[in-house]
Amino acid sequence: MELELTVNNRNAKVRELKRDGNLITIAVDDDIYEVDLVKVGKGEYSILYKGKSYNIEVIESENPKEYTVNTFYFTYGIEVIDAETRYMRSREDAGGHHGENIIRSPMPGKVVKIPVNVGDVVEKGQTVIIVSAMKMESEFKAGTAGKVIEIPVKEGDTIDGNQVMVVIEALEQ
Repeated sequence: MELELTVNNRNAKVRELKRDGNLITIAVDDDIYEVDLVKVGKGEYSILYKGKSYNIEVIESENPKEYTVNTFYFTYGIEVIDAETRYMRSREDAGGHHGENIIRSPMPGKVVKIPVNVGDVVEKGQTVIIVSAMKMESEFKAGTAGKVIEIPVKEGDTIDGNQVMVVIEALEQ
């Protein structure tokens, strides 16, 4: 499994290559690390790497994709970058929301739930559709306040990448 993480504003791709008990071989970008990882308490881990021992504390934030990792000397902010996060960032990078807000699937998946109906007025950030892809559910949120004018998919549908799922007409500001 590969994860994309942001560690203190630096992006990294992390893959678990091999696991044998507590011994884990991981790739961080192009570098390979073999570590001995032991959970010693709730959110507390001991890592042995190249003969040196490191104790870390992992603290979950209110956002289930963000963590703080404390070592004896440093604190790191960690964010898991998944399909939903990439999608929301692409929406933010697209600039202002004028006219229609079209929510598309970033990858193939299955529609799990649609908590809104055509005609509903939604707030910016409100969940409008939940999709399962790669064994993970992602909530897609309205990029702007507006009225739902089209939902061309239904619960249980298999969808393609870039397929339109919900169209929202922006409210006048």
